[in-house]
Amino acid sequence: MKKGFCRSALFTDLYELTMAAVYFEREMFAPATFSFFIRSYPVNRRFFVACGVEEVLSFLENFRFQEEELAYLEGLGLFKPRFLEFLARLRFTGEVYAMEEGTIFFAGEPLLEITAPIIEAQLIETFVINALCFETLIASKAIRSVIAAKDRVVVDFSARRTHGVDAALKVARASYLAGFSATSNTLAGKIYGIPVTGTMAHSFIESFPSEIEAFSAFAEVFPENTVLLLDTYDTLAAARKAVQIAKKLEAQGKRLKGVRLDSGDLVELSRKVREILDAHGLDYVKIFASGGLDEYKIAEVLAKGAPIDAFGVGTKMGVSADAPYLDAAYKLVSYDGRPVTKLSSGKKTLAGAKQVFRREENGRYQEDFVGLREETLPEATPLLKPLMKGGERCAPARSLEEVRKRVKDELSKLPEPLKEIHPGEVFYPVHYTEKLLTLQRQIEEEIRRKELGL
Repeated sequence: MKKGFCRSALFTDLYELTMAAVYFEREMFAPATFSFFIRSYPVNRRFFVACGVEEVLSFLENFRFQEEELAYLEGLGLFKPRFLEFLARLRFTGEVYAMEEGTIFFAGEPLLEITAPIIEAQLIETFVINALCFETLIASKAIRSVIAAKDRVVVDFSARRTHGVDAALKVARASYLAGFSATSNTLAGKIYGIPVTGTMAHSFIESFPSEIEAFSAFAEVFPENTVLLLDTYDTLAAARKAVQIAKKLEAQGKRLKGVRLDSGDLVELSRKVREILDAHGLDYVKIFASGGLDEYKIAEVLAKGAPIDAFGVGTKMGVSADAPYLDAAYKLVSYDGRPVTKLSSGKKTLAGAKQVFRREENGRYQEDFVGLREETLPEATPLLKPLMKGGERCAPARSLEEVRKRVKDELSKLPEPLKEIHPGEVFYPVHYTEKLLTLQRQIEEEIRRKELGL
C-alpha cells in the first residue's frame, strides 16, 4: 500500500462488523451495490473536485484483517470463532466504478459505486466515506484559492493547524492536486513528490542581535532561495534592509527571491514595499503574503490592487473553516439483483447501479444526467469508469501531475458563474433520466405496499 494511506481493515465502525456477522450467519453473500454521493453544497460552493479515489483503491487492494486485529475482535466477546475465521480469509473481490480523481462533479451525483459481496461492501463503508469526504472537501476548498489568485502562486501552509498529522498530509496532496504550487510540509513532499518550499519564522529573526544580521545570515546560507520575512518589527524598515541584502546578492551574481508579508494591511503594505523595491531596481523581487488567508481574503486584496505575487494559505484552507464537512453518504442501492431505496425524510436515495453522463458544447460543460448503469445517452460522456474489477485495478494509478492537469482542464470547461467566490443562486443543471425515475417510482410503490400496506 502506498505510504501515507491507512492500512488497517479495522478502521470501521463497530456496527459494520455486527451487521457483517449477521450477514454471515444468514449466509448472505450476494453482490451489493453501494453508492457514494454528496447531497448538497456548502455555502458559496457550486461544484466539487473528486479527491480520495486513489486512496480508496489502494485500501481495497490491500484489504485484510491482521492477526492482532482479529485477536482484538475476539477479545470484545461479540463475535463467534467461525466469523473471525471468515474475516481472516476475507479480501476485497468486488468492482469499483468511479469518476477519475480530479473530475469536477456536482451535488446529487454518485462519485463512486462499489459492487461486491455484501459483507465486503459493508465493512469498507467507514473508510470510503472518510477518504472521499475529507479529501474532496479540501480539494474543493483549495481550488477556490487557486481561482481567486488568478494564476498567481499559492502554497499550502496548513500543516501546523490541520486536525492531526494524517490530515496535514492529505491536505498537502489535495491542495496540490487542486492547483497549489507547493507545500511547506516536508513529509508530504517526500511521500507524494510535491514541491516543498519555506522561508523563515519570526523566531529566526528574533534570535539574532538585529534584523539585518538575521537577513544576512540566511542569505549567506541560501543565496539562491532567500525570501525575507518583513513584519517582525516594522515592515517598511525591513523592506529597506531587504534592499541591502538584494544588492549584496546582486554583487555575487545572485538574486533575492522574495519578501514575505505576514500581518497588517496587506494592500497598503504591499504597495509601499513594491515602491521601495522598484525604486532600487528590484522589480524582480516577488512579494509573498501569508497570515489567515483564504479565497475570500485573496479575492479582496487583489480587487483592491495589491501587488502581491504569491500567497501562503494555511489554517482556513486546511480545516475548510467556512464549510468543515460535507453532507455525504454511502448507501445501498441494490442487493442480489434487487434495486433498493430508502424513503427517509430529506435522505431519500435513488435505487439501482447508476451512471453519470455529461454533455459538453463549445468546450464548456452544459448539463449532467444521472441514469441507470446500463443506459447510454447520445452525445454525452459517461463519467463513472470501471477502475477495479475482481478486486484488482483496471489500470495503473495516474501520477499526481496527471491529476493536476486533469483538474486544470476540467476547471477551464466549468461555466464561469460557478467559479465565483460568491456565486449567488447559480447552480449547474443535473437531471435524472426517465428510466431512473421510473425505476424509483416502481420501487417506492412496492415499498409502500409491502411495508405500509398502502
